Amino acid sequence: MEEIKIGVVGLGYVGLPLARLFATKYAVVGFDLKKERIEALNRGIDRTLEVSEEGMRSVLRPSVPKRGEKGLYCSCDPEDLRDCNYYIITVPTPVDKHNRPDLTPLIRASETVGQVIVRGDIVIYESTVYPGATEEDCIPVIERVSGLKYNVDFFAGYSPERINPGDKQHTVEKIKKVTSGSTPEIGRKINEVYASVITAGTHLAPTIKVAEAAKVIENSQRDINIAFVNELAKIFNLMQIDTMAVLEAAATKWNFLPFRPGLVGGHCIGVDPYYLAQKAQEYGYHPEIILAGRRMNDGMGEYVAKQVLKCMIKKGQCVKESRILVLGITFKENCPDVRNTKVVDIINALKDYDLQVDIYDPWASPAEVEKEYGLKVMNELPARQYEAVVLAVAHRQFRELNIKTLCKANGVLYDVKGVLECECDGRL
Repeated sequence: MEEIKIGVVGLGYVGLPLARLFATKYAVVGFDLKKERIEALNRGIDRTLEVSEEGMRSVLRPSVPKRGEKGLYCSCDPEDLRDCNYYIITVPTPVDKHNRPDLTPLIRASETVGQVIVRGDIVIYESTVYPGATEEDCIPVIERVSGLKYNVDFFAGYSPERINPGDKQHTVEKIKKVTSGSTPEIGRKINEVYASVITAGTHLAPTIKVAEAAKVIENSQRDINIAFVNELAKIFNLMQIDTMAVLEAAATKWNFLPFRPGLVGGHCIGVDPYYLAQKAQEYGYHPEIILAGRRMNDGMGEYVAKQVLKCMIKKGQCVKESRILVLGITFKENCPDVRNTKVVDIINALKDYDLQVDIYDPWASPAEVEKEYGLKVMNELPARQYEAVVLAVAHRQFRELNIKTLCKANGVLYDVKGVLECECDGRL
């Protein structure tokens, strides 16, 4: 069997756990453009909290490992990738301000690989894309930069990431892996490499496009299901019916899907449906259900803000210049990830009504929030009371708080996540 050396391009929430896992069996070089990220990782520190310091130190090497060795070396120098024969690209795939797919990170990563790839090498994409992106948009970049010919000199595969940030139960090795290759033989080789470390097993898809499509519909399906219960929440709120009570009752049927209303953000669910929709439109088809679900979910932040204001008015509060505390700004609980967080929509909508908004989140990086959204976030609980408190993220720290004490005597408590056991003035 050939000696395998893997280069992982992109060491974020997806790439780092994968690189660490492969490093328990193979020589791995992890590449990222962010110098400060590399310096922290080489000290064993992962600020995304996806990999523990102990887990990092157990595989870290002080220099680039040779083929046949084990361990991980992190670098921001693309030359350190040169001896690899497998390249795995795990960079983000965002959308622009018009919700159009932005393949810039993928193109740049492909250029990086194109500089070092040689005959016989295999490049595998894990980033979520629309069907066809790997072979139509990315591979030509590698061909252009390297001067090599696809499926003659080098080969490709697609194996979609399925990591759930902050989830310590469903870690990368415990999630079944879909694999694919540009030829049947390459597909089998890629499948064997992943199967050697993924304890949950693998599924070899017949083509790269099938694997791409499988990934993009996973999150599109979830997005549509959440949009449905968000619409239910709006209907039941008008009818003064407790949405969560309705869902609990309905869930007693064996085939009821237990989705809950909420904000849909993050790097996947709030983004991936736009990739599929864009590709569908290129073929002349307008995806009505997918885009309707997106409109519903993208509007939930403003809806929550209006519900909070309604509660305040009902209690006779003067809304203008009132002070509101928002608990949480990350896109999900118990995770520092603030990418595409829809809590920002709540905050901006409240500010439009001249409300003063404080944000408390013990998980979020104030510097990152400031850079991404121009907002100030506190990592320590403020010592004051507010006209309204909005629980936007279900961090475990918030569940342990007596949140009522943060409200003034006539204050409003609104529970976006539906997790508080105390009496609230409003819930989704």
